[in-house]
Amino acid sequence: MSLDPLAVLTAFGLIFLAELPDKTMFASLAMGTRMRPLYVWFGTSTAFLVHVAIAVGAGSLIGLLPGWIVKLVSALLFAFGAFMLLRGGGGDEGEESGKKTVTGFWPVYSTAFMAVFISEWGDLTQITTANLAASNGTWSTAIGSAAALMSVSALALLAGRFIATRVPLRTVQRVGGVCMLGLAVWSVVEIFVG
Repeated sequence: MSLDPLAVLTAFGLIFLAELPDKTMFASLAMGTRMRPLYVWFGTSTAFLVHVAIAVGAGSLIGLLPGWIVKLVSALLFAFGAFMLLRGGGGDEGEESGKKTVTGFWPVYSTAFMAVFISEWGDLTQITTANLAASNGTWSTAIGSAAALMSVSALALLAGRFIATRVPLRTVQRVGGVCMLGLAVWSVVEIFVG
């Protein structure tokens, strides 16, 4: 079981580029503006690691889950995230940036984990990871893919943090809520369009 640096770089490059325009990147960005970014990153990263392990170990498992159910659950999670962001009465001008965390570690972690875990089933990056593992080796593909997914999540969270320090929290909440609502609608549309 040796690592192939070229296979690691190939997996990293392909998965990084595929994940950049993905809905989970935007979900990470939205969650990072309202929740503690490090907690969100731990949650998204853990979900990505689980997905990489599943894709590398048994890519055929993706086909066992009905796609419409996965998309429906994903839509419900995004809708819940939108509700949480849009209902908030926070954003008072006196609120310090360190006090804008929605909840503690476990609620943020589990919300981020579930949002990514559910929405990534059958995703292009998971399918690509499974295909790469079949031809480029499992460990090299797993390392490259996981590093790429975690990097995109970190970039989204850094962007969210940057935005949150320069834009009033109430505006950030509303924009984040609208983005999450858009992702919920997008997931429902995917049920019918494929």
